Amino acid sequence: MMKMKKIMATGVAMLILGSAVGCDDNVSSDSESSSENTGITDEKAPPKISNSYENTKELIRKFPVINPTPIDTELGKDIQNRLLNGFENWNRGYDAWKAWGDILYTEDSLYNVHGVKLTLKEYQDSMNETLKASDIQMGNFNNMIVSGDWAAIRYDISTINRKTSEAVDGSVMEFVRFKDYGDKLGTRVVEGWAGTKGADFAGLSSFQTEEEKAAQQAALEKIINTSIPDTSNLEEKYPVAYPTPIDTEMAKKIQSAILNDFDNWNQGYDAWTTWADTYYDSNMQYHTSAGTMTLEKYKDAVKDAAESTDVKRIYFDNMLISGDWAAIHYRITNQDLTTGKKTAGDVMQFLHFVEDGNGVKVVESWTK
Repeated sequence: MMKMKKIMATGVAMLILGSAVGCDDNVSSDSESSSENTGITDEKAPPKISNSYENTKELIRKFPVINPTPIDTELGKDIQNRLLNGFENWNRGYDAWKAWGDILYTEDSLYNVHGVKLTLKEYQDSMNETLKASDIQMGNFNNMIVSGDWAAIRYDISTINRKTSEAVDGSVMEFVRFKDYGDKLGTRVVEGWAGTKGADFAGLSSFQTEEEKAAQQAALEKIINTSIPDTSNLEEKYPVAYPTPIDTEMAKKIQSAILNDFDNWNQGYDAWTTWADTYYDSNMQYHTSAGTMTLEKYKDAVKDAAESTDVKRIYFDNMLISGDWAAIHYRITNQDLTTGKKTAGDVMQFLHFVEDGNGVKVVESWTK
């Protein structure tokens, strides 16, 4: 797998959902949306936050999803509503966004930021440090793929250095698991994953306890030592840790194509590059943080990377499919062909498919 340039600042991921814990008694709410970014509010005046399950239509007009996909269950609609209210509350200023944490999380909620598992308090500390140095503005809401009790979202951001006023554009991918707790606050986040393991892994790990660091390392070692099953059943060979419904003919075609892409990749560059002509449309666009590639350029990049690193795809955390879109989060190992050293990593992708005869092809891909 080719190396991809990181342009996001540490901790800027999970802006829609991530927040700090405040006090329920100090939170007011309303069903109206507001575009005013109020900044830090007076401590004596509780922030006004958006928290209604009845304002989805209003917010979807304000924050349209560029690539919409079906959301047809009651839990799915509640998840959609929580995501849209999260966007709205961020735009109302930091205090509103902070208070939103009382609505969206429980004390046991966890978030994995760029590969580092953090408790809510640890994330609060890391985000506070980030916001001291940067102002973060929301951009386009590109995808909201909801399946079962999971959502995968992709959106644009602009990170502005408070000292230099320099702005850096980037994008965020998140995979989030929800649960309807049935109480007055309803649907909340259980655990989420924002971004993939990168250069800021060590820095973010500093917010963990020593026990948490040890558990994190043990999880990475487990991936490194995982053996891919010797079976022709690709669903068993590449299992999904958190499965979600795949119940339409289109979804089953997409699932089959993704699994075959995994299997051909693991057979080596020659097998994969032949398969790529089946999996990808000839006019496919492959987007990374470093830019956009054609299919041929992507093949060249994979070939160059394969000369120094053997990358194996191990298993999926998620495979969310809705309509003609899929969002996948999967684990990989990278082995340096010179030193033999093997490390673990992960990849997030949003894939847009079209039907092609009896199968499907990828026409556009976004990868982190």
